Amino acid sequence: MISWLNSNFKQFKPTAAIAINATRHMNKIERKKIFSEDIEPMRTAEGRWFESIVYEMFLDISQKTDQIKYLARKGADAPHGYQPVQLGQNGIFYSRSGDITVRGNGQDLAEFDLLLVDSRDHVVFGEVVTSPADLKEFEQEIAFKKRLLGYLFNQKHVSFLMISSIDISNYSVVKRLAKDPDNAIIHTSSCEQIKSLVKHYRSRILYNNPDNHTKLIAATDIPAKHPFDYRKYHEEMKTHIFTEISRTNGAKNLAATNETESLVKKVLYGALYPQAVKAVCDKYGFSVKGKRIEYGEFWQYFSKAIVATDLPGYELIIYLRSRQKKEYLKMVQVKDGHFRFERPTPPKVGFFLWLEVLQPTLGVGVTLQVLDTFTIKEPAKR
Repeated sequence: MISWLNSNFKQFKPTAAIAINATRHMNKIERKKIFSEDIEPMRTAEGRWFESIVYEMFLDISQKTDQIKYLARKGADAPHGYQPVQLGQNGIFYSRSGDITVRGNGQDLAEFDLLLVDSRDHVVFGEVVTSPADLKEFEQEIAFKKRLLGYLFNQKHVSFLMISSIDISNYSVVKRLAKDPDNAIIHTSSCEQIKSLVKHYRSRILYNNPDNHTKLIAATDIPAKHPFDYRKYHEEMKTHIFTEISRTNGAKNLAATNETESLVKKVLYGALYPQAVKAVCDKYGFSVKGKRIEYGEFWQYFSKAIVATDLPGYELIIYLRSRQKKEYLKMVQVKDGHFRFERPTPPKVGFFLWLEVLQPTLGVGVTLQVLDTFTIKEPAKR
């Protein structure tokens, strides 16, 4: 399928009919913002629109080739019956807006702009790009999604499609991805060109719904080949890390030791006992919107602190449970070592539910051991 798309996709361009039909996946507010003069909301709506345009193009393309066996439903075509986020959910799910996600213990691990099955029954995924800013950490994200789908569907090779509305061929990350024979990099019409096709059309239109499309399938109906117990994999990775950092000789081999550990995106080491919170306040410190939080006032604002690291880079994070709002404050470490507020974690996401059930398990010693292991190390001054 990859070689076929590389050879034939240039023949397919978004038409006015496809561009208009793509708006059926957007709500009324999003549609209005496509032509807004306010740049930021316009770009957001434009990105959503182009993603839907690509999906509509693949609805058309898939009917013209045997290389595509199935195309996963999404957006307005997603199956009815949204499943609210719960702990213990693992595998493929649909979001409320019809996006395709993989959940691990209720947490969203990855979202897929396109999901297809080729003629060999191999699962293929696609990512839609409308801005070079989207390329930050893109390579790492693609590698993770390949590992995730490779494990779920027992595929040694996972093909990837990158469909862009802008020419990004000169970016180094794109050049590296293009060298992989399992990948296809596709540049289609720009959003400005597509807009020019539809600027004379009135908003009141009839949409063509693909009711009888023979290749549409629910992403949740694609059979997984491996069991997927993300909480178990997380606990195994956490145990591995604790074992390594407790070694007195300082020899630390923190890399994942097997396929399932490599699927863990973040390790939650646990919530802190009060004395451990005090030790972190004294040695590292917290600041929220420019205000330093001393231990004497910590419990006035927060009810819990949880230590975590993002993988694979082991960047330190501390989540603080707010007393004022039902949210966690994500605190990231900055160069001088203290933890600064980055953004809130709202209650509607599965990750919030996971944070809520964690109870204090970390004392002063193990907390400082984790923080000292992963804290930012300033390079030696010459």
